[in-house]
Amino acid sequence: MLLHGAEIVVETLIEQGCEVAFGYPGGQILNVYDALYERSDRIHHILTAHEQGAAHAADGYARSTGKVGVVIATSGPGATNLVTGIATAYLDSVPLVAITGNVPNSLIGRDSFQEVDITGVTIPITKHNFIVKNISDLADTIRKAFEIAKSGRPGPVLVDIPKDIQVAVYDYEPQEVVKKREERKPKQNKLIKAAAMIADSERPYIYIGGGSIISGASEEIIALANKIDAPIGSTLMGLSAIPTSEPRFLGMEGMHGQFASSIGQKECDLILAIGARFSDRATGNVAKYAKEAQIIHVDIDRAEIDKNIKSTLGIGGDIKEVLQELLLYVDDKKNPEWMARIEELKAEEKAQLEKNFDVKGLNPYTLIKEVQKHVTVNTPIATDVGQHQMWAAQYCEFAKPRTFITSGGLGTMGFGLGAAIGAAVATKEKTVLFTGDGSFGMNLNELATAVSNNAPVVIIIMNNGVLGMVRQWQTLFFNEHYSQTVLERKTDFVKLAEAFGLKGFRIQTVDELAPVLDEAFKVEGPVLIDCHIDKDEFVLPMLPPGGSFEDIIVHKEVK
Repeated sequence: MLLHGAEIVVETLIEQGCEVAFGYPGGQILNVYDALYERSDRIHHILTAHEQGAAHAADGYARSTGKVGVVIATSGPGATNLVTGIATAYLDSVPLVAITGNVPNSLIGRDSFQEVDITGVTIPITKHNFIVKNISDLADTIRKAFEIAKSGRPGPVLVDIPKDIQVAVYDYEPQEVVKKREERKPKQNKLIKAAAMIADSERPYIYIGGGSIISGASEEIIALANKIDAPIGSTLMGLSAIPTSEPRFLGMEGMHGQFASSIGQKECDLILAIGARFSDRATGNVAKYAKEAQIIHVDIDRAEIDKNIKSTLGIGGDIKEVLQELLLYVDDKKNPEWMARIEELKAEEKAQLEKNFDVKGLNPYTLIKEVQKHVTVNTPIATDVGQHQMWAAQYCEFAKPRTFITSGGLGTMGFGLGAAIGAAVATKEKTVLFTGDGSFGMNLNELATAVSNNAPVVIIIMNNGVLGMVRQWQTLFFNEHYSQTVLERKTDFVKLAEAFGLKGFRIQTVDELAPVLDEAFKVEGPVLIDCHIDKDEFVLPMLPPGGSFEDIIVHKEVK
């Protein structure tokens, strides 16, 4: 059928399974928005307050479902406002397709009004990007974008569409949803070698990252851990892959990881890394990392193997498929002394928690534990970036994959609200957002989006009046020089919520905690809770700058 280019864009999005798109209109994308209007019975568009919020919402939609998120923006500033959101998705391997309008081909390169070379800008932060110069390439380019976004290691793809391509007419023929490219099978000799290394190990440690969630390998990881009698530790991005209730699961390791998880990795003799990239936040000082352990690194992205940490054995391929094959080669074994040591570490960790927090007072631990009483196994928990993010990672309980939505690689303050809206829209579940007063201030304009769409997001602001994570570093390592981290803002978040059209609550004492949360979680749409905590609460454990697991800080000792 003959359609205008803008109509082809929308028809192809629908064809590829896009049910919801997030975005913001503008001059050079208006034709696409007209096509969206005409097809609003088949594709839903959510208007955000800012293009960055739209990108984060599409990201949250993708993280919570595994589907490709779609964001749409106009040229120039509209496109550049997507950059932070695209980079956030890129660093965390999130499948995203960004559609941008641009000036007509005849005006490109002439410094036209609202013209930016967005493909040039986004080369370092996309898996691939396209500018469509020919109407005949339009539909196939969008299909290719979806294929690239979800194949292999997922990531964002941008398609820039000049205005003249949107108004041109061409024949559109519907096609099937593109499939992910098939991955190469793991080599048998590598699987045999891995099984032999596991058999020889006395202290094996399974270390999972975000790739374990992307591949859907939760069952295989638990099966392997049971078969080889090993504990499981996680990166920040790997959280929710394994239920928190799983006895072998030690939680997050690394800079702010749980004590047992980090020390367990330090003391093991074999690390089986599954979909983790050994980032600096996870390893600490790489010169001192895992010197006594052999490393088996399994990853779909072969470029990650040996990039940050030299492995003993690298296995490329889809993680779920690799583990299914590996399980056939691995024999059952028991490591009683090792697991007894793990239990000792868990007991030591519990004692540290009791020392660091007065569990009767209002603090991040008691707040999170009380919130947990209101969530279900399906509740997405989103965060911004900072102390609250680490507390959520340490103390929230997860039962299903894709229920922890956070920015790990880029660490984007302002990510949380948009992402929580996207997750709530995608799952139709009440979604919890833990944020800080610093992070929340970055993109609080998306309260308008939450209200307009009646998104069931419970926003919990851990309000300490400071930029908490930076202040913690200033306290420990910069002689308490609190340069630009004491906010001293007069913002009343409860009144702000009411101005945006949602209900706001305030918690200042532990006695208010349970009754306020009870009332807030009964609200059907979005709700905001301003929870006041001490500015000097620390995220512990912590690795000091340039430190290793040998230098882990477990108690607050300020000079």
